[in-house]
Amino acid sequence: MQASPAPSLFPLFLDLRGRRVLVVGGGAVATRKVGALLEAAAEVAVVAPALDAELAALVRRKRIAHLGAAFDPAQLDDAWLVIAATDDPAANRAVADAANARRLWVNVVDDAELASAQLPARVQRGPLQIAISSGGAAPMLARHLREQLETQLDESLGALAQLFIDLRGRIRDRLPDLSARRAFFRRVLTGPAQALLRRGDANAARHSVEAELLATPPPRRGSVALVGAGPGDPGLLTLRALRALNEADVILHDRLVSDDVLALARRDAERIEVGKRVGGNHDATQQRIHALMIELAGAGKRVVRLKGGDPFVFGRGGEELEALRERGIDYEVVPGITAAVACAAHAGIPLTHRDHAQSLRLLTAQARSGDAEHDWAALAQPGQTLAFYMGVSGLERLRDNLVGHGLAASTPFALVENGSRPQQRVVAGTLAELPELARIHAVQAPALLVVGEVAAFATRLHWFGDAPLTNADAGCRGLARAA
Repeated sequence: MQASPAPSLFPLFLDLRGRRVLVVGGGAVATRKVGALLEAAAEVAVVAPALDAELAALVRRKRIAHLGAAFDPAQLDDAWLVIAATDDPAANRAVADAANARRLWVNVVDDAELASAQLPARVQRGPLQIAISSGGAAPMLARHLREQLETQLDESLGALAQLFIDLRGRIRDRLPDLSARRAFFRRVLTGPAQALLRRGDANAARHSVEAELLATPPPRRGSVALVGAGPGDPGLLTLRALRALNEADVILHDRLVSDDVLALARRDAERIEVGKRVGGNHDATQQRIHALMIELAGAGKRVVRLKGGDPFVFGRGGEELEALRERGIDYEVVPGITAAVACAAHAGIPLTHRDHAQSLRLLTAQARSGDAEHDWAALAQPGQTLAFYMGVSGLERLRDNLVGHGLAASTPFALVENGSRPQQRVVAGTLAELPELARIHAVQAPALLVVGEVAAFATRLHWFGDAPLTNADAGCRGLARAA
């Protein structure tokens, strides 16, 4: 059984002004920790038999207190945070045990298991801080990312953050509505203020921000962005889709949109699941989606209608835009990577190939009235690739129609379940075996079916996830002959 992943740490910034922090240790590591604590205006006390030169100088200048050579649990009485930074694992454990007994957060250097608090790698620009943590498991990776960010974020960001702090009260008084305030910040962050600060012209930058603050905000109109979420891998989301997710007030998302994609949205955006479920009344659900989009946009909200794959490929995107247009709602469409493209790519299947497939058909196994009707004779012609969406429940009928109209039972297929996601599975075989192999391997939606000579590449060119499951893996030799 695969072990469950460790829970992630909860990120938190602490106000340590005037609060005592106990540091046990007097070497180079303790010195680094003390320096960061003094930047936060903490009251620092150190316990160690010997102090390095920098710590000793801080004691002489009365910047920190030296409580003695040996750790005593009584030294924790007034502490808010504890750091164990000795080179003695037993001593660090004693400090951690004493801190835990008093319900104090403790950071233990180089021992993530003992620590209840981790001190992240930091990038700081004035009051703006970016903290990076690997949970103590990979500190060098966190340090590497910090070094990259140090080169990418210029010093003007610190000055801009300080300017926002200085004007905070005026901004809140002038723009009490959160939506209007958010729009103001968007305008400032895309305006000239940061470029002026980069040139060292702080007065002009302040005047620019104040002028934007005094300007009358334009009337707020709601809108809907119809956004394709792709197949599930958040790395395949387009930049425009990511921007829309970070501008949304409300996100209406399908059930199959992955949690990883939703995690990229703005934290305070309202999320409403509106996905259709097997056995439910899909038409009624769709009408509810139309009503929600119209209601929310009519109330001035920025709405993202987030759909798996691409909204215009078997996604009812056209129906939704028709409903919005009838009510005069502003809208835009952000395409996504459709399942056929993504699933085939992650299974190592070229959808077209000069030797095997000169055309591609995107098909659905489901229509408004039930099973979709196709020109099966045309689909049985050679030299093409068939990509079926939403076909898991109708595989036997699909196979029989294709074979019955002349497509060879030996034609390769690949059934890609959860394409592009960590749990991706691929089942591959011949058309004759299709429904039986899908049943044996318990294939579930979402899954995409690829039929055609190119599907054979799944067993030769696979690169993502486990190798494809086949007849041999099912332990059912001769299954094709029986079919």
